[in-house]
Amino acid sequence: MVTLKDIAQKTQLSTATVSRVLKEDASLSVSPDTREKVFAIAKELGYTKHLIKQQQQDGNIRKIGIIQWYTESRELDDLYYYSIRISLEQRALELGYDIVRCFHDISSPLLKEVDALIAIGKFSHQQMTELAHFHKPLVFVDFDTLADGFSCVTTDFNRSVMQVIDHYLEQGIREIGMIAGQEETYDKEVTLLDPRLRTFKQYLSDRDLYQERLVFTGSFTSQSGYQLMKEAIDKLGDDLPTAFFIANDSLAVGALRALQEAQIAVPNRVQIITFNDTPITKQVYPALSSITVFTEEMGIQAVDLVHAMLHKPANYHPRMVKLGTQLTLRESSL
Repeated sequence: MVTLKDIAQKTQLSTATVSRVLKEDASLSVSPDTREKVFAIAKELGYTKHLIKQQQQDGNIRKIGIIQWYTESRELDDLYYYSIRISLEQRALELGYDIVRCFHDISSPLLKEVDALIAIGKFSHQQMTELAHFHKPLVFVDFDTLADGFSCVTTDFNRSVMQVIDHYLEQGIREIGMIAGQEETYDKEVTLLDPRLRTFKQYLSDRDLYQERLVFTGSFTSQSGYQLMKEAIDKLGDDLPTAFFIANDSLAVGALRALQEAQIAVPNRVQIITFNDTPITKQVYPALSSITVFTEEMGIQAVDLVHAMLHKPANYHPRMVKLGTQLTLRESSL
């Protein structure tokens, strides 16, 4: 268990000074840089006692409403969003908050009783307006809402796709296929363009390498991945590219099954790199190379944004936290 002494050792301050900084003792004469360093080290080490005490001092335990854009059953089929929600809840509990959980329901009367809202997934402008009408601190996760005036936590899709393409180009591969996904907000009002496809098209076009015939788009499901790869095999025949980028793990699992049914060797004939890196990537054969998205950190950052909004509302303005990713290579690519 992390103690004040551990923070004091890393900051080279006395335990008493660290304690007073974390209690936000206004009478303590230390520089802003020192205060920032203490809080940063406390966060790095996972020390949260001072945050829980702040909650207790406020009186009633505050509540965070978590709105998952999926239904509860669909969430179990998509470990990406499940992982984000679980990490959100764990971080909220660490900080002393109670949780109100809503699946696929932004009009739940339970949300009127919370102190802040975190919305996971994709929402239409109408839905964002409806959530804003609760007049609570509001953060979106996995959706860029900064231009709409709402704080959000997102992933660096652009650099992630570039990493995959660069990896293939370094092997001398010039024909790269993509299986992309298409989503809708759950009120069916907005069809969303996959940012991975947009970057894929632009990055290859800049190098005169993009080929529309090598891109196949469907829903983000394993069955869709299977059907899209079968379509690619039937349509392209011997011209099937030697490398594919696939927009999520469910699509990739289905695509892998289609390749195996057609007796197309992975990775010797066709390489696959997918996106998200949920546990399923290591449960298939061959194990799937993937862009690792740090879903746990996404959840933590979202709760920390809400916490800051609740405790220092006068100093807060909308912001985006964009997390980097990592290319994790396994047996499905060379």
